[in-house]
Amino acid sequence: MKNFDYFGVMVDCSRNAVPSVSGLKKFFDIISKMGYNCAMLYTEDTYEVEGEPFFGYKRGRYSLSELRELDEYAESRGIELIPCIQTLAHLNAIFRWNEYKKINDIDDILIIDDERTYELIDHMFASLSKTVKSRKLHIGMDEAHNVGLGKYLDRHGFCNRYDILLKHLNRVCEMAKKHGFEVLMWNDMFFRLMQHGDYRTDNVLNFPKEITEKLPENCTMVYWDYYGEKREVYDAMITSSKNLLRDVWFAGGAWTWGGFMPHNTLSNRRNSIAIPACIEGGVKNAIFTMWGDNGGECPYFSALDMLMKAAAIAEVISEEEMRALFKEITGEEYDAFMELELPNYIYGRNTTVGTANYSKNRLYDDPFLGTLSTNAQYEVDTKVFAEYAAMLHKRAAESPNFACLFETAATLCDCLEIKFYLSNRTRALYAAGDKDGLRTLAENDYTEAINRTEKFHAALCTQWYAANKTYGFEVQDIRLGGLIQRLKSCKERLISYANGEITEIAELCEDVLPFTDGNVPEWSRIASANIL
Repeated sequence: MKNFDYFGVMVDCSRNAVPSVSGLKKFFDIISKMGYNCAMLYTEDTYEVEGEPFFGYKRGRYSLSELRELDEYAESRGIELIPCIQTLAHLNAIFRWNEYKKINDIDDILIIDDERTYELIDHMFASLSKTVKSRKLHIGMDEAHNVGLGKYLDRHGFCNRYDILLKHLNRVCEMAKKHGFEVLMWNDMFFRLMQHGDYRTDNVLNFPKEITEKLPENCTMVYWDYYGEKREVYDAMITSSKNLLRDVWFAGGAWTWGGFMPHNTLSNRRNSIAIPACIEGGVKNAIFTMWGDNGGECPYFSALDMLMKAAAIAEVISEEEMRALFKEITGEEYDAFMELELPNYIYGRNTTVGTANYSKNRLYDDPFLGTLSTNAQYEVDTKVFAEYAAMLHKRAAESPNFACLFETAATLCDCLEIKFYLSNRTRALYAAGDKDGLRTLAENDYTEAINRTEKFHAALCTQWYAANKTYGFEVQDIRLGGLIQRLKSCKERLISYANGEITEIAELCEDVLPFTDGNVPEWSRIASANIL
């Protein structure tokens, strides 16, 4: 990349979906041809740490030999594999085990100033030093919002939180140096402590010397931004990041998180602002993050078109050249890949509205509770899902290499054609006292919803096993299996009501209140108002 020294991709390996070694090799083949020369595997606890048997236990963690194999393969493709881990927050998975509860400060945060914390971190560094040739190590430390406010507060009383953070950072960096690593770190906590929790700003910030002078010499800050729609925000944040520490990396977003499908149009729009800002702002290193929040449902291969677009922006090549290069590298049409995001675009191809993760929200919206049945911005013509499904099934039949991606998207649209308004229709018939209508709805639509959900589950399973380790899919079995069983249960109750065997359905008697948070990506908040 003529405008960047490091231009890379970060793949989330910590949200249930752990990419398989074979899947990552295929991924490295593709992105290396696009011009990417580094990759990060975001592993909170999904890597083997010697001396820590419960670290990543039952989570599909990478063995040391698997990481060595991936490192060798990446190097053969001109890619530097950089570990991307956590040494402060985002370690919630380990705290279910008694071994680590003792070093849990609060939330998902390690307690600072406890020797067991640093023993664990030393074991992390020692293990990773045996797996990769890169001497760069991303230590995370982002979003530790309540650092110092749990057990640390009980032990030490309230302390200046910058002092706590800097003390921990310096010790961690000193340990990293012992193992030969230079450190990268997300920089948001320095901004948040100054701005009362906020990160991004369009005002240039100057950090006091008592902070900047205490930053370790072997540490580089990473400014991340997946949300900015205005150039002035990127410019201000780049300048502010350099005021904190002169050498800065940028991390943009390849939106694969929160749901089943990517938001590549959204990613392209934002990165088309961010990448030129980086070039003009003198940022020489950039990565694009592929998070998998709430289950890792969206496959990392589904954002290849967005990664191609980002590379084209960085290299300043034309749209025509980009499309031709994408076809040459992947064997697929660029526009076909862009259609993978269609299940979220419920108002047709107008991508300025209707992208609030509807494909997941309405799939899991309970047919009786209907807590999300009011969240659409406007009335939706559900025929759009049949149109999308037909397009995507056709793409699946034509795809030489990624048919399972298109088939999963297609079967999801098949589900949504019926499921999107199933709660609304059920409630309307119940309110009208139309028992015959409810019986017909139960026998036809509920039955069809069950059948289509089963097909979607099968397609998702095929897609998952093609790219990931088998671990983590038990969560999808639980979620979709639970949805199928819930549809069966509701169907039976509707028929019982229509037959006069029960006198009411309590859930359908209670009004549905307006739902204003249109994003809500978490399954546990969608499926029920109760505690899951």
